[in-house]
Amino acid sequence: MAEKDAVYTNDFGINIVLHEPEIPQNTGNIVRTCAAVGAGLHLISPLGFSIEDRYLKRAGLDYWDKLNLSCYDSYGELIGRYPGADFYYFTTKGDKYYYDLTFTKGCFIVFGKETAGLPVEILGANPGRLFRIPMLRGIRSLNLSNSVAIVVYEAMRQNGFDGLV
Repeated sequence: MAEKDAVYTNDFGINIVLHEPEIPQNTGNIVRTCAAVGAGLHLISPLGFSIEDRYLKRAGLDYWDKLNLSCYDSYGELIGRYPGADFYYFTTKGDKYYYDLTFTKGCFIVFGKETAGLPVEILGANPGRLFRIPMLRGIRSLNLSNSVAIVVYEAMRQNGFDGLV
C-alpha cells in the first residue's frame, strides 16, 4: 500500500492507528473524528474492506480531503517508519486506564480490529503501554469508533484542545 507523510493541522499532532480494521462504517466514522481534530490516521493491512468502499466513503462523508492518511502493509512497517515515537495500545486487556495516560506530542494511539482486538504478539511486546476504557464486567468491548473518539478527545483535552475551536 502507498504511504505518505502526515501533515498535521494542530501542533499536538496525534496519530490514530487501526490494526487490520474490518468494518468500513467504523473506519469512516474514525475518518471524521481524525479530520475534526487534525489527527493522522494510519491503516495497517489487511483491511476488511476497500478504501474505495461506498460504506466507508459514506460514513466519512466529505472529510477525506481533510484527512492525513497513511497505509502500511504491516505493523512492522509502521514501527520501522517511526522509531522512537511513543506508541500507546488500547485493549480490554490493558492494566491501566486511558485517563491515567499522559499523551505526548506526536504519539501513536493503536487500536485493534473489531472482532479480535490487537494480536497477542503486539500486546506481549508492549507491557506497560496497554490501556483500557472502563466498562462493566461481562461487557466484551465498546464499538471501535466510539473507543477512538473517547481516547482522542481525552488526548486533546489534556493538551488544551490545541488548534480546535
